Amino acid sequence: MITFKVEIEREDDGRWLAEAVELPGVLAYGDTQEGAVAKVQALALRVIAERLEHGEAGPDLVSISFNAA
Repeated sequence: MITFKVEIEREDDGRWLAEAVELPGVLAYGDTQEGAVAKVQALALRVIAERLEHGEAGPDLVSISFNAA
């Protein structure tokens, strides 16, 4: 099982930014911390699904969990 670390920070404009650290480029903004985390989790799952569909992901991506930091 892989656990993706989600880093969260607040921008100067008040929005929250969440990033799935192990998946470069997978980040999302939200009006709240929870919203940003939900969006980045959904995006990470889309990226993983795309990789699986194209044979670019190893078997370790079959079991997935998220750990908000």
